[in-house]
Amino acid sequence: MTISRMALAACAALAFAATAAAQEFPGRPIRMIVPSPPGGGTDIIGRNVAQQMTERLRFPTYVENKTGAGSLIGTDFVAKAPPDGHTLLVGGIFNMVMNSALIANLSYDPVRDFVPVGYISAYPFVLLTRPDLPANLAGFVTYAKERPGKLNFGSAGLGTLQHVWGTILTKSLGLDMVHVPYKGGAAAEQDLIAGRLELMFDNLSAVKQFIETKQLTPLAVSGASRAKDLPDVPTINESGPVKFEGESWFGIFAPAGTPAPAVEQLRRTLAATIADANFAARIDRDGGRILSIVDADQPAFLRTELERWTALVKKYGVTAD
Repeated sequence: MTISRMALAACAALAFAATAAAQEFPGRPIRMIVPSPPGGGTDIIGRNVAQQMTERLRFPTYVENKTGAGSLIGTDFVAKAPPDGHTLLVGGIFNMVMNSALIANLSYDPVRDFVPVGYISAYPFVLLTRPDLPANLAGFVTYAKERPGKLNFGSAGLGTLQHVWGTILTKSLGLDMVHVPYKGGAAAEQDLIAGRLELMFDNLSAVKQFIETKQLTPLAVSGASRAKDLPDVPTINESGPVKFEGESWFGIFAPAGTPAPAVEQLRRTLAATIADANFAARIDRDGGRILSIVDADQPAFLRTELERWTALVKKYGVTAD
């Protein structure tokens, strides 16, 4: 056999091997790692997606909760997992963006160590106060500026979205408020209702009942547009002297180096999942929206979010300490 024929034969063998590998995926059950405890928003989304992927791939996909260190343990686990498409991460703005913005020498790099499979959904936050305080953002800003250092804003803990966004917003508005971290959002919500706090950012789905019963007053929503469930509540951009826009989003990520055929099959499966009417209706009931980003734009979306929030965290001196 001549050298040229040998080269052609080798290329054909490689092509056949790549095709066979693509046809064999998935070759075993897929683990979907949720880096937070069972029952939370990330866990619920992960289990809904896992169920859909099991049905569409006709191969078991199951959720495994790997918790600890504010989502660092589970996220780092996937970053170092074999890049074969059988270990995936339910990632979101918290572990893929905020951890990187807040923590020096992070053990994983969201851009270098992961490839986006696809984004799932995004949820606005709502800025809340008590019924006995001004019921619009401009009025609250005036009220707070007349009481520097005397008002409190709560969060679900240091480094959470409530803490980071609350600090960025209050400082950008020129407010001198005291941050009070809690062990979870529910405790902060109760203290806001009880009058021990004056302000709080929270996920709309978590506080919708308190808004409906008029125990809490929504000042503004954080998204680019008004929330479907709160059509009369303006966005922060509509109602304030500063620009602020953000949503809590979720997606599925694979370790960097995962073979392209496996990534493409996973992307097709996830795209079909979020296009499903029942799946979309479930997201809508929770106050969210489907976050559909074409494959070519997925890496840029993550980089943009990282750059934007890292710059704001640095500008306003937000720390997780």
